[in-house]
Amino acid sequence: MKVIFLQDVKGQGKRGEVKEVAEGYVRNFLLPKGLVKPASEGNMKTLQAQNASEQRRKEKELEDAKALAAKLEALEVVVKTKSGEGGRLFGSVTSKQIAESLEKMGVRVDKRKIELEEPIRSLGYTQVPLKLHQDVKATLKVHTVEE
Repeated sequence: MKVIFLQDVKGQGKRGEVKEVAEGYVRNFLLPKGLVKPASEGNMKTLQAQNASEQRRKEKELEDAKALAAKLEALEVVVKTKSGEGGRLFGSVTSKQIAESLEKMGVRVDKRKIELEEPIRSLGYTQVPLKLHQDVKATLKVHTVEE
């Protein structure tokens, strides 16, 4: 029996797949639990429409990430901190502080997208990589100055 999977079923199929499954397994287990629906013509059209809208959403997400990356490449974030002798900071500048500085500039970026290997511990310029999307990466220039 051909069915459309509504959820991932271990060993059978993933969400959105159309597969041939034993009729007894479908009737006695998968249908009562709401894990599948029959692959009728109407259900197939609904699935195609859902896949198309999902594809459009992913493309829009990618375009938004590319636009944000271009905007961030042009920005320079200034973070004011207290420092001691030789340009060493008291404490450090973390991804959270960088995200807050970006927020003040009107750009919203989640701190988890800022890939700072280790916190910034000195004054000056630092190139900070950002992973905005699976396929989109950007570099942000962070200028650490004394308060």
